[in-house]
Amino acid sequence: MDAERIRAYLLTLPHAVETRQWGNNLVFWVGDKAIGGKMFALINLDDPGGTRLAKAALSFAASPERFHELLEIEGIIPAPYLARAHWVAVEHFNVLRKPELEDLLRTAGTLVYDKLPKRTKDILALPASPRKRLIADRRRVLAAKPAKKKV
Repeated sequence: MDAERIRAYLLTLPHAVETRQWGNNLVFWVGDKAIGGKMFALINLDDPGGTRLAKAALSFAASPERFHELLEIEGIIPAPYLARAHWVAVEHFNVLRKPELEDLLRTAGTLVYDKLPKRTKDILALPASPRKRLIADRRRVLAAKPAKKKV
């Protein structure tokens, strides 16, 4: 698989939303972050190998049990900065077969969805039109807030 195929698959998962953050990374969220959504996968679009963060082509959430099993596979490492939350990083897209990778990514989305607060799940359960309106309103409110000053 490659980044574009993985991206296309991730966007088919329930409530998946994509953002571009932290340089050249595609971050996939369960629910929009404006309503309390949480990230579950990250695709690094830069060439892997340069920096610590760029060593991985793909990172995603895993269950604590599966986290340790996955680390036994050559080419899978603890995700930089996210390993304490049981995230793994795949160094190359061809480390896992397509069906296994898709299953792991679907599971990552489900794990994160299960941890969302009830109010976020309630918003995600709304019909598409009211949900989109609510998210747009929330983004406007967040954009209008002044940035917090660091002390």
